[in-house]
Amino acid sequence: MPLSEEELRLLEQMERALVEEDPKFASTLRGTSLRSVARRRAILAGVVFIGGIALLMVGVTVHWAWGIAGFLVMLGAATLGLAAIRGQRPSAAQPQQAPEAPTADGLTLIQGGRKQRRPKAPKAPKQSRSRSHGSFMERMEQRWRRRRESGGF
Repeated sequence: MPLSEEELRLLEQMERALVEEDPKFASTLRGTSLRSVARRRAILAGVVFIGGIALLMVGVTVHWAWGIAGFLVMLGAATLGLAAIRGQRPSAAQPQQAPEAPTADGLTLIQGGRKQRRPKAPKAPKQSRSRSHGSFMERMEQRWRRRRESGGF
């Protein structure tokens, strides 16, 4: 018996939520790992980069426009390759997620995005050799007045 449209829609929503919540688990269920996908992308980027070098060499001998196209191909392949390599991290280097906090309605709140920085402790004011009273502009005005009064020009 086939699924109804509403059941298909709910199933798709559950799949999207699973992928967003735990991409490693979702890729395991699909049969491919994120590491193998990143490795394939990096290898493909390397092959395209070599093709860009060949295109650059053709551009040197034939026409300068081919050389520019080869350079752009190399640049794009290097960018994609580095993004693929940086995307694969060992599982031990993965950041630990904060525990989920239940809200008033019984749902859990998952913290995402960048890690929050800890507030820095206030620094003790520096004591310089001269008087450090007032703001920077006030000190500059005091220096200016002293120079004018002493005829330092």
